[in-house]
Amino acid sequence: MTSPRKNALAAGLLFVVADVAGFLTFPALTSTTGPDYLAQVASHSQAVFTGVLLILLMELACSGIAVWLYPVLRRQHEAMALWAVGLRGIEVVCGTIAAFALLALIPLSRSYLAAGAPQATYFQTVGDMILTTRTWIRDVGMLFAWGLGAILYNVIFYRARLLPRWLAGWGIVAILLHLVACPLTLFEVIAPYSQVQLLMLAPSALQELVLAIWLIVKGFDPAAAARLSTRGAAPLGQHDTGSDTTHTGTPQPHAAL
Repeated sequence: MTSPRKNALAAGLLFVVADVAGFLTFPALTSTTGPDYLAQVASHSQAVFTGVLLILLMELACSGIAVWLYPVLRRQHEAMALWAVGLRGIEVVCGTIAAFALLALIPLSRSYLAAGAPQATYFQTVGDMILTTRTWIRDVGMLFAWGLGAILYNVIFYRARLLPRWLAGWGIVAILLHLVACPLTLFEVIAPYSQVQLLMLAPSALQELVLAIWLIVKGFDPAAAARLSTRGAAPLGQHDTGSDTTHTGTPQPHAAL
């Protein structure tokens, strides 16, 4: 198995791990989403711990995706590849902070119940502040960093022809829609978890699933990967023109994004 094939397989598997772990967090964290979450979290503390661990697993997988893709992508454009890795790092930091914020709800919920579940107290205020802060960190900071990093990946995929252009192009368009949803949520034009937000994020989520399957089953285009392997990394800061080569090594221009 060639090195680019190993990189593609590892990244594809990590995409699946991240997606599965992310989906499993929803049932695990159900107690944190209802209007009576202060009364529910204490009795579902194990589920909350499980949800936090799943989020950390998801973020660990996301960091691994950046590590496995970088050696291949840097050969097309090192600066863009580095930016993509850095943005993945920001995504992981935001996601981890947002996850640990949930743990603060457990002692708060226990204190709330020990006080006799009083109405309109500082418990509710503190809890709402924790959840609101987590929402902004996750739905704006984390998702925006993820979107910027993902669009860089897909631009490189498109330019280098490592993947079918329909798949990379789908990713570019879908993630642009995803990025529009982030400031709309930040400025409260749309609400977090609203149907509008989910509809705007769905195309990029579906594209990532298809991308993961493609990387696992087929990997990168062998000819494109071979061209990049023989060419070496594009220097930092140098704009890559997306040049292609024939089997004889003669440079042949192809359309760049």
